[in-house]
This record gives sequence, structure tokens and C-alpha cells, in this order.
Amino acid sequence: MSLRCLIVDDEPLARHLLTDYVGKVSFLTLHAACASPLAALDMLRTTPIDLLLLDVHMPELTGLELLRTLPRPPLVILTTAHSQYALQGYEVDAVDYLLKPITFERFLRAAHKAYDRRPTLAASPPLALPPAESTFLFLKDGARQHKVVWDELLFVEGLRDYVAVHTRSQKIISLLRIKALVEQLPADRFVRIHHSYIVALAGIETIDKDKVLVGGRWLPVSESYRRAFRAFVARYRCAP
Repeated sequence: MSLRCLIVDDEPLARHLLTDYVGKVSFLTLHAACASPLAALDMLRTTPIDLLLLDVHMPELTGLELLRTLPRPPLVILTTAHSQYALQGYEVDAVDYLLKPITFERFLRAAHKAYDRRPTLAASPPLALPPAESTFLFLKDGARQHKVVWDELLFVEGLRDYVAVHTRSQKIISLLRIKALVEQLPADRFVRIHHSYIVALAGIETIDKDKVLVGGRWLPVSESYRRAFRAFVARYRCAP
């Protein structure tokens, strides 16, 4: 089984080096090499990718911020010239963390680690979830199951082991972690703005610096999600 790879790095020399390295490994296949994290994000939403070779420090979005926008990120090997990001690499469950300049021997060891984790890929489906024809999900609240339609959902609030799902007509409390719900919501319609909040793009009324108004309630946009949120909104902004 070959792992389909996407290289994301704003440095041309780094992209060239990684392209060369991928070509030398029999169980890796290069799909593309992107200079822009936003271009990579669009590709990831529509294309099956098994392994990301992802630079951490890039303009527009950092590699870590890009990962936070994905409902189901593929395996990832982080690459960077800065060792201070190593801890954050473990937090996003990176396969490995490669410091530049990267030798082929070190790259090969990381590639083998990724290959050893391939059973978790589950056939590498595209990352746009759920399927296009799905417009709702069911949430359990006690003994009842509530149908939540995307067009009615305003925002989700994480409450430790529970979520409070706020729709235009009701609030549903469900025994579910917010991370699990992120994976079920269509990534082109919902965005995470805080470790405790997911908002519907259609439900946003006002954006003001580090907060958004949704359903008459101001919600915080945390620093760790701010750049990814701004990039998400920028795709829908009218050009001056």
C-alpha cells in the first residue's frame, strides 16, 4: 500500500528537497506540493490524502492552524526550522517532527513511522464531511433523539463531556465531546473559533476583533483559532 502525500511549504528549496525525498521512497506517492496553506486546504477538502508533509511556520496560516481547520486530518509529519514547536506537534498527534535541514536518513525514519500507522487511515476518504447529500444529524438528549438540520444550527458550545447545540428554535444538551461533533459538521459551513465553540458561517451576524455575534450572543474567538477563522471568513468577503 502506497501513502499518497501532500507537501505544504512556502519555501521553494524545501518543497524541492521533500519532493526528491518522496520520490526515493517506494511506499510514498506524491500528489502535489503546495506553496500556500490556503491552496492546500482547498485540496484537502476534496482530495484523498494519506500523509501531510507540513511546514509549521508559514504566512496566512501556520501548519498547526491549518490542521485545526480539518475535521479529519490525515497523518502528518511536521517540518520546521524552529524547535520550539515540538510540544505542539505532539498535541496534534503528529507522526514525527523534522528539524530543517532535513537529511534523507531522518526523513526515511519518519516515513516508516507513517507507514506503520497506515491501518488507522480507513481507506483515506476525502475530508469534506459529511457527504454532500447529508443536511442534518441526530443528537441524543436523554432518551430522545433530536434531528438537527444544518440550516437551523447556530453554534455549538462545549461543556466538558457534553455539548450544548444552539439552533434557531431550541438548545439541545448531548453527552458528546465537541471534538467528535467537529468531525460530523461540513467544514465549508461550520468553523471552530475557540476550544469551546463551533459557529455556523450563516449564523454569524457581526465580527468584532476577537469575538463574533451569533444568535444574539457574543462568542470569543481565541488566539489559537483566530488566524484560521479569519482565513475561513476571507474566502467569502466581498473584494473592495
